[in-house]
Amino acid sequence: MPTNCFLASFGAETHRFGLKAPELFVVHPDHGSLRVDYCGVLMVVSEPARGVEAQRILFERLTGYRNKQGQQWGIPVWEFAKKGAGR
Repeated sequence: MPTNCFLASFGAETHRFGLKAPELFVVHPDHGSLRVDYCGVLMVVSEPARGVEAQRILFERLTGYRNKQGQQWGIPVWEFAKKGAGR
């Protein structure tokens, strides 16, 4: 689901539950989405979301949980893209 479709469908719920960009749109600062342990849920799941709850995002066959114990967040994907532009 493209970002604009996700936000159009679930933006209000996302805001209400306090989901922030680091929980949705981040990647590893050096390895991008190859290091999924640093990624936000929307960066590693390619199927459309079907719902947003306080502690998780629901997809057809998967569930992305927030606040995983020991989670290390990466950088926003748009910052990663800027880094690549200068290479």
